Amino acid sequence: MTETSNASQTYILFGVAGTTYAVQSREVLHMEMVEHVTAVPNAPVFVEGVVFSRGQVVPVVNLRARFGFERAPLDLRTRLLVVQHDGRRIGLLADDAREFTSIADSAISPPHEAIGGLSGNYLDGVATLGERIVLILNLREVVDTIPIAAA
Repeated sequence: MTETSNASQTYILFGVAGTTYAVQSREVLHMEMVEHVTAVPNAPVFVEGVVFSRGQVVPVVNLRARFGFERAPLDLRTRLLVVQHDGRRIGLLADDAREFTSIADSAISPPHEAIGGLSGNYLDGVATLGERIVLILNLREVVDTIPIAAA
């Protein structure tokens, strides 16, 4: 007997501008500290530049800029989440990455249409973990908005 009501996925939780976001852990190749990002001329405003990570040049998307927030200087808490989607490897620049956790499918609701319009289609859902609200990132939407030349 299978219990689909208890199904859950593992996620990596990270912060951007005071909000907690999550991506499925299977989509994250690795996470690392960021010391320096090399700027790339004529890149979209939300592409911070590129980094050399584990033998590859990886484009870096500043999630603060992507979501319309003011940029923040890099510090010891800043993390780069290197993700892969449809064969494209992208670094997501977050203010911090704090947790690896399991979220029950039943704890995730579709994003309300009012916030969907404000944030584009970047959200797959909204989860509640105790008293916290976690926004589940739609990685496909974030990655697919990056021009192929930048990625």
